[in-house]
Amino acid sequence: MNQHEFATITADNLPALCDILAQSDNDLAAILQTYGYPPFWDRPNTYETLVHIILEQQVSLASARAALEKLRAKVGEITPENVSKLSDTELKTAYFSRQKASYVKHLTQQILDKHLSLSSLEHLSDEKIRETLLQLKGVGNWTIDVYLILVLHRADFFPFGDIAAVNALKDLKRLAKDTSRETIVAVAEQWKPYKTVATMMLWHQYLSSRGKNVRI
Repeated sequence: MNQHEFATITADNLPALCDILAQSDNDLAAILQTYGYPPFWDRPNTYETLVHIILEQQVSLASARAALEKLRAKVGEITPENVSKLSDTELKTAYFSRQKASYVKHLTQQILDKHLSLSSLEHLSDEKIRETLLQLKGVGNWTIDVYLILVLHRADFFPFGDIAAVNALKDLKRLAKDTSRETIVAVAEQWKPYKTVATMMLWHQYLSSRGKNVRI
């Protein structure tokens, strides 16, 4: 199956898809009116990118990028071959927690042993990608959602484990802080089949409203 058979977001079609959602959702329309179209956030389908997303688990974007740059300073090019040579102590001095060092070492070995090919994921269904990546130590649904959104640009994902996206949704829809997951799921489903586009709009609002010019 060719990757182009899957519904994806591109830099070219993102504005038009935002307009489609805005036509049926006045709150999303307000985001466009206030902040304009979201950037087309894009990351290459590489080992470094997956390491970066693992580093972003439960920390700020800035903290994760600092760890990534510290790793780059140690190894030069961030490849499985180069990272595999680092000791636990060296990873720790690159701001890796013990858990994340363990996760990255497992990912590294899976790729080196050819149990995982990131390029082959591009040709799989959303469900098969999730099934494959869930086998990796320390990789859960949030990590996979971000990978599907930022790397493969699959069209219909909302990352329910993403605090920024969820809080932005609650703000947008004027929902209470203790709103149930079921309610949030129901709101996101209204944006089908372009939940990814709505997610990008929410991230855009979240960052812009806080004056954060952050590289995602």
